[in-house]
Amino acid sequence: MARLSFGIAAIALTLVGPARAEWSVTGSQAERGNADVEHRKVVLAESVTGADATLELALFSTKSATLRVIDNPNGDGNLAAAMLREQCIAGVNGGYFDPEDAPVGLLITDGRLVAPFRKARLLSGVVSAGGGRVQIQRSAEFSTKTNPTAARQSGPFLVERGKPIVGLNDTRSARRTFVATGGGDRAAIGYCSHVTLAQLAALLATTDLAPNTKVQRALNLDGGSSSAFWFAGKNGPFSIREQKRVRDYLAIVAKPAL
Repeated sequence: MARLSFGIAAIALTLVGPARAEWSVTGSQAERGNADVEHRKVVLAESVTGADATLELALFSTKSATLRVIDNPNGDGNLAAAMLREQCIAGVNGGYFDPEDAPVGLLITDGRLVAPFRKARLLSGVVSAGGGRVQIQRSAEFSTKTNPTAARQSGPFLVERGKPIVGLNDTRSARRTFVATGGGDRAAIGYCSHVTLAQLAALLATTDLAPNTKVQRALNLDGGSSSAFWFAGKNGPFSIREQKRVRDYLAIVAKPAL
């Protein structure tokens, strides 16, 4: 009888398979800034491993705010200094750059082409702003014929159609930054504490990160020691500083009044 019970249990485990880890929100707090941009801190936990992570999000509506790519060709200063100088509402570090500090992949700032589009497996997506829209597109989908005022090529893709991308690296943890778009006019930039790319994709696909916001597409930016986040809070700036100089920044700015 013991053998039979064990056999049935083994078959049941085979049919059910291993439990799938899921992220859930365990804590959240928010503050509003200019142009109704919201800084939301979200703490999450993973059900199976017990791993935890902290997200810093700057959420906005493309009706009142948009994205701007700020170039930093001389590698001067840091994100916080650039955000204050350019009167931005929030910002993160931008895309990849080589040892000579030249941007790797497409970079358009204020309608000016700084670095050309590149075909590379890592550079799988482009975030762009223009014509009243903020978009994250696959590199194959993007065209400069749309005349964006801002664009940055980066990767890998993290979320598509609300689902985490399968096959992302799940062994190397690091600080991460990203850009995301949701349904309608919702978009966000953000920072995450040490997680793998696969973990970041999974937690960004969590349904209740913020009210009325479900991430549909998300694109990874240059992480690790480049990762930085800044928000102009009404009671003073909130800042997570990069650990080395970076080539460019991705910022949220208010749209000019009509």
